[in-house]
Amino acid sequence: MKNKPEVVTIGLGYIGLPTSALIANNNICVHGVDINQFAVDTINAGKIHIIEPSLDIAVAKAVKEGYLKADTKPVEASTYLIVVPTPFKGNHEPDISFVEAATKAILHLLKTDDLYIIESTSPIGTTEKMMNYIYSERPELTNKIHIAYCPERVLPGNVMYELVHNDRVIGGINEAATDKAINFYSQFVKGELHKTNARTAEMCKLVENSSRDVQIAFANELSLICDKAGINVWELIHLANKHPRVNILQPGCGVGGHCIAVDPYFIVSDYPMESKIIGKAREINNYKSFWCAEKIQNEKLKFELQHGRKPTIAIMGLAFKPNIDDLRESPAKYIAQKVLQNDNNGEYFIVEPNIKEHKVFKLTNYKEAAEKADIIAFLVAHKEFKNLEIAKAKVVLDFCGIKK
Repeated sequence: MKNKPEVVTIGLGYIGLPTSALIANNNICVHGVDINQFAVDTINAGKIHIIEPSLDIAVAKAVKEGYLKADTKPVEASTYLIVVPTPFKGNHEPDISFVEAATKAILHLLKTDDLYIIESTSPIGTTEKMMNYIYSERPELTNKIHIAYCPERVLPGNVMYELVHNDRVIGGINEAATDKAINFYSQFVKGELHKTNARTAEMCKLVENSSRDVQIAFANELSLICDKAGINVWELIHLANKHPRVNILQPGCGVGGHCIAVDPYFIVSDYPMESKIIGKAREINNYKSFWCAEKIQNEKLKFELQHGRKPTIAIMGLAFKPNIDDLRESPAKYIAQKVLQNDNNGEYFIVEPNIKEHKVFKLTNYKEAAEKADIIAFLVAHKEFKNLEIAKAKVVLDFCGIKK
């Protein structure tokens, strides 16, 4: 590394690595930390362990020029970014143990005037909770370091652009912390930086994704109604959206990813009586995945009755959204598991063109799967599927609008 690190990022995943690379490409020395040794070694070789357009170029440049180094342990710096996962427990209760562990890992390194920022999606009050933890363990730092919350709001597949150009909401535990965080992000963010407090910033992130979840739930509920009513939901939405003030989203096989499928639970868990629409939207989107699995099973039974044999079935897509390799909270993955667990003797072709292998599923080329399968279930609208020629004799279940 060219000089002593100015920034330490804890977490080198789908947000942590692009953020680290962006900062480093602005000639700021970054020490990235991750518990995954493979990820660390890959990054230090100037390569990437995740799929994201332009990220490979940014990482290679930052490593070559000596502005980015990865390690399994943090070092002293002046700014610390917490960019670790915040999943939920089995009962949909938010789990901030990774944030706590990351904070504990840098606790001994903190010093007066340092900047500590949580970027991880967090329940309301997490930033204050970490502040209280830091001050209880390091009382000499009380009111002498700057603590803030700044969530990302990026779209997988366009992260490197949106990290720079999207507006950011930044909330400190006090005005001085907010201003210090604003100054930090202004070095590499061209979008507008909006000041607020930590609790509002935390809630803003949760509300943004909950709003999307509610909108998708409306589209998914429409698809269920239209299926029963014998109406083409894709045509219906297309026509309804001709209204100047209507913008219905496209239905799918559920909702996945580490944000929209998770963040609403952070609100519902803390405010169960008040979050009626948010909670119901989660139920609808979860049910849509179950419904898709049942639809495949029913089509399979119908085929057996008509042809006197079990059909071969192609499950097209495992990622949580089109054209990425991210399978986190993927409804398509759930559907594949659900369908396969009810039929150990059937022949299935599992397709995911964005990954080379999977530890559970044996993957098949999408063209081969479409040619060999009797029933083709499109779960994710990957670009590879758009122009597939499918024989008329095939049974096609289109859950994502491939053939609309």
